[in-house]
Amino acid sequence: MDSINFLASSSLAWLTISLLLGLLVGSFLNVVIYRLPVMMQREWENQCAELSNQPASPQTVFNLSTPRSRCPHCQHAITAVENIPIISYLFLGGKCRGCGAAISARYPVVEAITGILSLLVAWHFGFSWACLGALLLTWSLIALTFIDLDHQLLPDKITLPLVWLGILFNLFGQFTDLTSSVIGAIAGYLVLWSIYHLFRLITGKEGMGYGDFKLLAALGAWMGWQSLPMIVLLSSLVGAVVGISLVLIKNHQRDTPIPFGPYLAAAGWIALIWGDSLNRLYLGTVGLS
Repeated sequence: MDSINFLASSSLAWLTISLLLGLLVGSFLNVVIYRLPVMMQREWENQCAELSNQPASPQTVFNLSTPRSRCPHCQHAITAVENIPIISYLFLGGKCRGCGAAISARYPVVEAITGILSLLVAWHFGFSWACLGALLLTWSLIALTFIDLDHQLLPDKITLPLVWLGILFNLFGQFTDLTSSVIGAIAGYLVLWSIYHLFRLITGKEGMGYGDFKLLAALGAWMGWQSLPMIVLLSSLVGAVVGISLVLIKNHQRDTPIPFGPYLAAAGWIALIWGDSLNRLYLGTVGLS
């Protein structure tokens, strides 16, 4: 109880703890980003084998905790000392201790992003239940962003719990009222669902995946239906700019799919932190406030 009171009364201590916690969670998110798609692939293969009355191929235990993290080149087991967020990467010079192979710089990047965003969330919300919810949402959005970048996949195992968590937190009015939360979840899904089917009807092509619908539903559940226009607008603008830039600068083929989840996640996080300020700025600009 004394420690809780100390964190509630000391902004510096709370921000420091949030930063350190964010770095540790970032290290875990690296595991989630890599392993969850592999786990899903194995699950799909087993389901396909079961449906076709074929024996499932023997597989070793593979989940978020087993086996221990290893170097993909020499299978050197990563020790606790070698797994300290950012510090271990810098100490090892970005190379495996066992074989000297280069370690992807994305590991410390994910840790740093998670730490910094956790610090910003703690600074914005303070020591509160809303901060706890915002941290859970932030960490989930980071994992979804990198999984979608790697595999063009937004796992139901993350998006669907986010919908229910958003409604649960807003049952107590942490981010919006319960009615706005429920309508936000419904509207978030239906908005992109409608755009998807309209685009397919006009072009005969699929413009996005169902995971995008569920992610926007989750964001609507957390922040209410009022935030959806801003999230859709921001994500569309950023997505259009990035897509055009890739075509012009990197000769990216127009038919090559670009994941939309990262833009939704970024727009949702911006709305979470600065949504009210952006709305006031917009209304002031058009003379409605």
